[in-house]
Amino acid sequence: MALSGKVETEIEIQAPAHKFYNFFRKKLHDIPNISTETVQEGRVHEGDWENVGSVTHWEYTLEGKKQSAKEKIETIDDDNKIITYSVFGGEVGESYKSLKVTIQVIDKELGGLVKWTFDYEKRKEDITAASPNSFLDFAAKVTKDIDAHLVKEYQQK
Repeated sequence: MALSGKVETEIEIQAPAHKFYNFFRKKLHDIPNISTETVQEGRVHEGDWENVGSVTHWEYTLEGKKQSAKEKIETIDDDNKIITYSVFGGEVGESYKSLKVTIQVIDKELGGLVKWTFDYEKRKEDITAASPNSFLDFAAKVTKDIDAHLVKEYQQK
């Protein structure tokens, strides 16, 4: 296996794509209240929750282990519903030289499609942190939790 690579996944959602994307743009701070088994805490480290250059600190569970990392918003493309983050520090920083996460939310006739891409470079072949595929599982779980929350919220209106 190479030291650098890319893993991707696509997850169908029932919530309208614009609502899901807006959650990541404006309500990211709510993730610990929605995906409680996966994300325990999120807080602003630098900047705010919404703008390029802002850094947040996250505490989460991955592969059954409590971990932490920081996440910086690198790019925001509202027209195409794409956000790119760099993840660093904590267990991620110990095992990865770089980890870029891109989320793209694609409109469909009913609901949408969430595409997650993880571009990574490991520090060495045998890493102690989560494998790249574990990040896909993590993203899928968070996506499903947020989607269920948004659908429930929409049905209550």
